[in-house]
Amino acid sequence: MTRFIGFLAVAVLSLALASGAAAEGTLRIGMTAADIPYTGGQTDNGFEGFRFVGYQIYEPLINWDLSRSDKLPSLVPGLAESWEVSKSDPKKWIFKLRKNVKFHDGSAFNADAVLFTFDSIKNKQAPQFDQYGSAQISWRLSAVKAMKKLDDYTVELETPTVSSFVPYQIVYMVIVSPAQWNKVKDWRQFAEQPSGTGPFKVARFVPRERLELDANKAYWDPKRTPRVDKIVLLPMPEPTTRLAALRSGQVDWIEVPPPDSIAPLKGAGFQIVTNKYPHNWGHILRLDKEPWNNKAVRKAANYAIDRVGICKNLLNDTCVPGTGVAYKGHPWFGNPKETYEYNPAKAKELLKQAGFDGVSKRPAKAVALISTSGSGQMLPLAMNELVQKNLKDVGIDVDLQPIEWNSLTQRFRIGFTGENAGVNALNISFNFLEPFSGFGRFFHSKSVPPTSVNIMPFVNPESDKLLDEAERTFDLGKQDAILAKVHEVVVDEAPWIFVVHDLNPRAMSVKVKGFVPPQSWFVDLTQVSVTK
Repeated sequence: MTRFIGFLAVAVLSLALASGAAAEGTLRIGMTAADIPYTGGQTDNGFEGFRFVGYQIYEPLINWDLSRSDKLPSLVPGLAESWEVSKSDPKKWIFKLRKNVKFHDGSAFNADAVLFTFDSIKNKQAPQFDQYGSAQISWRLSAVKAMKKLDDYTVELETPTVSSFVPYQIVYMVIVSPAQWNKVKDWRQFAEQPSGTGPFKVARFVPRERLELDANKAYWDPKRTPRVDKIVLLPMPEPTTRLAALRSGQVDWIEVPPPDSIAPLKGAGFQIVTNKYPHNWGHILRLDKEPWNNKAVRKAANYAIDRVGICKNLLNDTCVPGTGVAYKGHPWFGNPKETYEYNPAKAKELLKQAGFDGVSKRPAKAVALISTSGSGQMLPLAMNELVQKNLKDVGIDVDLQPIEWNSLTQRFRIGFTGENAGVNALNISFNFLEPFSGFGRFFHSKSVPPTSVNIMPFVNPESDKLLDEAERTFDLGKQDAILAKVHEVVVDEAPWIFVVHDLNPRAMSVKVKGFVPPQSWFVDLTQVSVTK
């Protein structure tokens, strides 16, 4: 009997080690954000907020598969085990929820929690309506009209029209604990003591200074039990500050190291990790006023940009030139007529045709809001100075107005109105992870605010027709072909100044092990360990 008990103890210990229960160590990360992203559920600070806070403390019904580097992530079950279009009504979706999942406060995850979260985003009359959180995420859920509970572990979503885009929008709604909210009945207090179902939970929060996350030892998925005890997130918007923190050992991982530091860091034994992902860096333009209401001017701006020079000389090959929303080789790139190679002479000729004949006579003038740092923003000050010079050289004068990143994301959502009335461009990094974020929110006429963020606005009957067709198409191969046609229309119309696609550089100590850099804005931190 004693021998059996001893054998059982060894077996249990082995199982615990295999499941990651023996997590140890602390992973310290220097973020580009100037402040801790909102911890109350539907987070802010762009996708860096989702990357390090939203998707670590909380979880959506559907997840991205972030386990591989060699292909674009697919959708996989999260808090929903399965989902399908209703057989009786194609405008309804049935989600089967995962059982035996607990929030950090010990309460049970179920259909009531899903409806509670949905109402906190979409129902302004609900007592739990989160005005700030809703502003971050509501427009990403434009395809979801209503939600109801069928039983404790089944919910039904209703859409205004037949939409294949629903799963891609549900990935952005993270589920919060009704029990925890009902204890405090205030979102600011909830954000100080948040409760989700994610692999990490908040241990300490100091605004603008640090967020400490402890491993959730009771996490429901044994395959993703955290391998570190703690994650410490530190806001460091200045690239040189992040670099100094890594070199001194203050942090183990930094986002976006200064490009000129990459070779010295490698020489000193640090890890440099890059990968392509669906990322855009450029200027989104106001299309209803001069100078950007003229397509020839917009095309001139695109031919004026030395993208190769930006990537090679400034960013040390941590980006690739961007001549559209998607990059070459992506299923949605298609065959655009315009290639937008660096051609200042062609840019000047297009400007002359549009009635703008250089700086000395009648320059085209614009005002652009830019950021000082931020999620996906790379090195926005230095990059924008080069963009400004390129445009100046052909006869387009741009007044750059830098503001803090989170302020820029808030001002982006109000469009070219109010305090933005004198602005006609915004430099902001966008994703094209899925059809709606890549095209639907910007290039369909029904996506003008407040529905979504087609703030330019871009109104094109051909684009509308193709996007409607893509939304009704559930075959992904056929959908890709339609979206490639959308991309061809968008590139020809040039509603943005396309500049570059980031390669997502990160620098890490040699102590950091197990990180898989996905082709995504998001990361799986559960598999990362830190050696002593």
